[in-house]
Amino acid sequence: MTRAEAAQRIAELREHIHHHDYLYYVEARPEIADAEYDRLIRELRDLEARFPDLITDDSPTQRVAGTPTAVFKPVEHQVAMLSLDNATAADDLREFEARISRALPGARFTYVCEPKIDGLGVALLYARGRFVRGATRGDGRVGEDVTPNLKTIRSIPMVLRGALAAVDEFEVRGEVFMPRAEFAKLNRALEEAGETTFANPRNAAAGAVRQKDPAVTARRPLDIILYHLSRADALAFATHWETLEALRTAGFKTNPRAERCATLDAVIAYCERLESLRDALDYDADGVVVKVDALEHQRRLGSTTHHPRWAIAFKFAGRQASTVIEAIEVGVGKTGILTPVAKLRPVELAGVVIRNVSLHNEDEIRKKDVRVGDTVLIERAGDVIPYVVQVVTAMRPAGAEPFRFPTRCPACGGVAFRPEGEAYWRCMNSGCPAQLKERLRHFGSRRAMDIEHLGEKVIDQLVDRGLVKDFADLYTLTVDQLAGLDRLAEKSAENLARAIGASRTRGLARLLNALGIRLVGERVAQLLASRFGSLEKVAKAPEAELAEVHGVGETIARSVRAFFDDPTNRALIKRLEDVGVVTAEPETDAGPQPLAGKTFVLTGTLTTLTRDAAREAIERRGGRVIGSVSKTTDYVVVGESPGGKADDARRLGVTMLDEKEFLALVEER
Repeated sequence: MTRAEAAQRIAELREHIHHHDYLYYVEARPEIADAEYDRLIRELRDLEARFPDLITDDSPTQRVAGTPTAVFKPVEHQVAMLSLDNATAADDLREFEARISRALPGARFTYVCEPKIDGLGVALLYARGRFVRGATRGDGRVGEDVTPNLKTIRSIPMVLRGALAAVDEFEVRGEVFMPRAEFAKLNRALEEAGETTFANPRNAAAGAVRQKDPAVTARRPLDIILYHLSRADALAFATHWETLEALRTAGFKTNPRAERCATLDAVIAYCERLESLRDALDYDADGVVVKVDALEHQRRLGSTTHHPRWAIAFKFAGRQASTVIEAIEVGVGKTGILTPVAKLRPVELAGVVIRNVSLHNEDEIRKKDVRVGDTVLIERAGDVIPYVVQVVTAMRPAGAEPFRFPTRCPACGGVAFRPEGEAYWRCMNSGCPAQLKERLRHFGSRRAMDIEHLGEKVIDQLVDRGLVKDFADLYTLTVDQLAGLDRLAEKSAENLARAIGASRTRGLARLLNALGIRLVGERVAQLLASRFGSLEKVAKAPEAELAEVHGVGETIARSVRAFFDDPTNRALIKRLEDVGVVTAEPETDAGPQPLAGKTFVLTGTLTTLTRDAAREAIERRGGRVIGSVSKTTDYVVVGESPGGKADDARRLGVTMLDEKEFLALVEER
């Protein structure tokens, strides 16, 4: 291939990859399979290796090409990134309107409302449609250059399209955040790896963006919502709403929940509605940003040294509570990690009674100086996961002693060891019954092998009586053995035996998830199953080949390779095959699938099938289930007691299916 031919093919590949990145990460409607996307990336990387002078900063291969930096360079923003004035009640919003009405007598105001995402504010600089620099907010006037790290966020376009692509230079602002579901997965993975977990999604996002090594940032599941175009009036836009539409057209991800409000009453109704739906959002939001829509009004209202006069943040009510730590207990996870848990005096927080809260590790206990008897302030990270914000030391009872972390496993009495440089103590006894019990619970869980009736009390008895020493032993159990367990009648024993037998054919993805391989959860298991097709091929795949799978990467690949290199695990796999567990995917027709390219959102409770069964029905037919509704979503399946996603579907005009219509659709296809 000549250099000219290579240059043409490289340009074509970059255009294709940018297009598919936009469809996947912004629109959530991929057109090609992951394997095909990986092929395009490999071809581009190979060509750039042969012709390195053709590599450009905006190439898709350069998203994780930055070298670690010792210090972030200061960046002066084109326009200061000011704070926002706050409102906590409807009367505060009315006072805001009265204030701007006094400043512009006779003016009629309309507004734009957007969720106030609790993340990290950044400013992105584009020149002639290409991403050239990204910076943190900093003090509002000077931030830090984190361009290589921001390049790793796939929803940030490297190349723009539409009218904004022709602008010489402009700055766009947004909020980098970590989706709640991804935050929970990340913390689980960190805990299993013996690393320090994050208190909340905002801390996780901020820490990821300010990593010195972009490769570390790339492994964090970050996303971004863009919400502001600096000097938009100079680009001939008349309203803020027009700038949001222009950003969407250019390829930026904006918030589908943004709404134009003709009156202040509509603004107040929006704020109340979003606050009631905050638990259903895919991200942490601590309020609503209310902006005057007309850019001419914004210009005339101007700003103070602290905040723009044309915008205000309506803050949601805080979700904190205080209670007393009655005990600190240490549990043992499936990988041997010892996790301290505070037993609380029950307290209601955001509609949920909280009785336990994880203290994560020894360092966390020391840092916050948590002791039995302390009064603590707790909060729900993402309005979901409770954590200790701080100890109220003024209320500490006399004689409260610092907590001493155990050096022996509380379950088996074996030696507990904390490796140098790690955050967690681990039980070193590979035969620890507590670890085996946790692994069995995971193995039989709904998203793994889905063994109904294999509950905690049954598992405890199976392990304590020596009937089960590994996963394969489950498949050798007889009805008589199960019927001999306490509180398990013969009929129940038959049902459990039947459920265990049925789990033999759950499929490769579920089995990979069930094995408890460090860092391999439901999504990674599905990626590996799709790519390799059998447990044997996964077990034999070199680390480099595993790392090439889109969505896996080097760290997970190293963990998978380490699992299958362990002789004990290889023996377990052989035993599972010997007892009839299916370890390969069935051969399927590779032709087009009837729901290929269609995206679905599920909301509410379905009466005739579980959420997982509905997902599988869609994915078997080539469709894809996503977490949030956008104007490009094809269908929203609405069950009983739906959340805010149904409202989103109505507002965006997305086709809504009730359960009967959904079943008819998948059966027809």
